[in-house]
Amino acid sequence: MQNRFDVLVLGAGMVGVCVALHLQQRGRAVALIDRREPGGETSMGNAGLIQREGAVPYAFPRDAGTLLRYARNTAPELRYHPRDLPALLPFLWRYWRNSAPARHQAIARRYEPLIRHCLDEHQALAAQAGAQDLLRPAGWMRIYRSEAKWQAEIRAAEACQREFDVPFEALDAAALRRAEPALNPHLAGAVRYPQPVPCSDPQGLVQAYAALFQRLGGTLLRGDAASLREAWRVQGESGEIQAPQAVVALGPWAQPLTRRLGLRLPLAVKRGYHMHYAPRAEAALGQPVLDAEVGYLLAPMRRGIRLTTGAELAHLDAPPTPRQLDAVEPRARELLDFGQRLDPVPWMGQRPCTPDMMPLIGPAPRLPGLWLAHGHAHHGFTLGPVTGRLLAEMMCGQQPLLDPAPFAPSRFA
Repeated sequence: MQNRFDVLVLGAGMVGVCVALHLQQRGRAVALIDRREPGGETSMGNAGLIQREGAVPYAFPRDAGTLLRYARNTAPELRYHPRDLPALLPFLWRYWRNSAPARHQAIARRYEPLIRHCLDEHQALAAQAGAQDLLRPAGWMRIYRSEAKWQAEIRAAEACQREFDVPFEALDAAALRRAEPALNPHLAGAVRYPQPVPCSDPQGLVQAYAALFQRLGGTLLRGDAASLREAWRVQGESGEIQAPQAVVALGPWAQPLTRRLGLRLPLAVKRGYHMHYAPRAEAALGQPVLDAEVGYLLAPMRRGIRLTTGAELAHLDAPPTPRQLDAVEPRARELLDFGQRLDPVPWMGQRPCTPDMMPLIGPAPRLPGLWLAHGHAHHGFTLGPVTGRLLAEMMCGQQPLLDPAPFAPSRFA
């Protein structure tokens, strides 16, 4: 077995697979290394949306009413593990400060050039991989039960359209019933974003990209990313694997590794859960729908109707506590008449988040040959291909697609 490569890419989720694929396309000998099959962790469990409209990162609430509601730890859209909260407070404080309106808007302006390219880059890879059937240009919508909150979302959408040219459609109750007749008719309205592209099988798309990587000559290996040491070496199933460069694309598992290597980069996880349900022919759903006032999303998938929860704050290794799923399932059944549970247990994933809401893409500080590609929060699935291209261009000395400076890991050094 070959054990020397040009680059080791650690992590075969959406981001890692796309980094490896773009490096391979630029002539590098790449080993893509993971303990599981491609897309087997966080990348498989999301809402399956390529979110071109997501130009404004998710901010931490700042109004007193919402903060008090979250403190009670009963909100359906956000829960936390009380014993883990003290360790999370420094991160949450920085996240809260960066969510101040002026700072948040400035962050969005630096972030938007990255997400602007997400559709083009995904569509290019999907065409090469023969995976276009997994993508459907259906858009998605946020639905509202109250007139006031619907109107507030329209105002936010108008601001995003002015600033970032993100189109939207405001649907009143009648238009919403025409668009999604299976939904509960007693809704105030919706805001629909037509640009995003839903994926019917997120893990299937990651695996299609990984298969393309292998067809182009890339090597996919099982190995222990946590064993990475300088010079850069990793222990694989069949021996040590070496390369002069390595990329950490381990999502939420990046921090234990980078910390062991001497980096102090702020990263926390927002956990989420999903469950699949049997669809009913008379209650078909044409596009993903976010119940914005309750805090869950329903998406039509190959396996059935996927219900995804909001965020849970906890330590990376804390045991699953899918109480959010149990709390929102009855509310979701009020919205759509779907069938029984299809999964034996709820799935849980962990979104890697930085306090300034932007990913870490670029060279690791003080560690020559090491590169980072993680911290994408809610948009790892969306941003995998553009991150892969941007990092590969940087590593290969090419003109980058966009200015990588806002995403440099050195901003936290």
